[in-house]
Amino acid sequence: MKIVVTGALGHIGSRVIREIPLVFPDAEIIMVDNLLTQRYCSLFNLPVKGRYRFIEADLLDMDLRQVVEGADVVLHLAAITNAEASVKNRELVEHVNYNATVKVAKTCCDLQSPMIHLSSTSVYGTQKDLVDEESSREELKPQSPYAETKLKEEDFLRGLGSTQKFNFVICRFGTICGISPGMRFHTAVNKFVWQACMGQPITVWKTAMNQKRPYLNLDDAVRALFLIITQRLFDRRIYNVLTTNATVGEIIAVIQKFVPDLRVQLVDSPIMNQLSYEVSDRRFRSMGFDSDRSLEKPIKESIELLKNIKR
Repeated sequence: MKIVVTGALGHIGSRVIREIPLVFPDAEIIMVDNLLTQRYCSLFNLPVKGRYRFIEADLLDMDLRQVVEGADVVLHLAAITNAEASVKNRELVEHVNYNATVKVAKTCCDLQSPMIHLSSTSVYGTQKDLVDEESSREELKPQSPYAETKLKEEDFLRGLGSTQKFNFVICRFGTICGISPGMRFHTAVNKFVWQACMGQPITVWKTAMNQKRPYLNLDDAVRALFLIITQRLFDRRIYNVLTTNATVGEIIAVIQKFVPDLRVQLVDSPIMNQLSYEVSDRRFRSMGFDSDRSLEKPIKESIELLKNIKR
C-alpha cells in the first residue's frame, strides 16, 4: 500500500504519519511538506517499522504526478490554517490553499488515486441551532477567508467528481485539539491550555463565552481518517467529523480542573461574531465512527506536557 500525505509535518499530519504503520504495517508512506512552519521536529523518531520517504517541496511548484502515481490514497492535509490570521492574508490564503487543492485533486483524478480532502466546520455560519452536511448555500456563512476558501475547494472537488471518474471524500473537521509533534497553539482549546499553563489570562472573544462550536480530539481525527481508508469510503460525499460540540465556558471549566488558578480576559477579534451553532455528525457516525464525546483527555494530555514550565 502507498499512502501520500501532504502537509505531513503539521498538527494532524505529524500524528497520522506515526500511526499509519500501526494500522497499515506494509504501507509506503510518502510525506510532503514545504517546511514553511519549520516543524523539523515532526520528523524526529519516526517509528522504525515505518517505510518513510520525506519530500521537502511546495505543492504548487513540485512534480506531483511522480509522487502520486500508484498511490492507494492521498491525504491532503496541507493548508494555511489560521482562520483569524487569514483576515489579513486573504489573497495569500486563497491562492495557496485553493490552488494546491486543485492541483492535488486533478492529479489524483488523472492517476485514479482516491483522495481525502480536509475541509472545516468553520464553513458553517448559520443562525440555525443545528447544522449538517445538507445545509443550503444560503445557510453557509463562513466567517473568515480561510473558511470561504474551504467552501470554494469543496465546490471544485464536487464539480470535478460530477464530470469525471474521481473518487474522493470531504471531511469537515471540527477545531482540532490534542497533542502531536507538530502541535499548533493558535486554535481555541490548545491556545487556552498554553495560556493557562503559562500563567497568562485565557483570552476569550467578548461574544464567545456561551457560543457553542464543534471540536475534534486529534485521536478521533486520526481514527476517522483510517476508517475512511479501511472502508474505502470514497463516495464523493461530505462528512462532518467531530468529538463534541461545546461552549468556550465548558472548555474553560475542563481546563480549570487541572489549572485551578486560571484567569479569563475578554478581548475583541477581527472575525468576532454573534453566532452559535451545533454541528451534527450523525452521517459519519452512521458509518461506524464513535468517540466518547469528551475533550477532557486531550486537554489533560496537553497540560501534562506543559506542567513543568517555570513561571
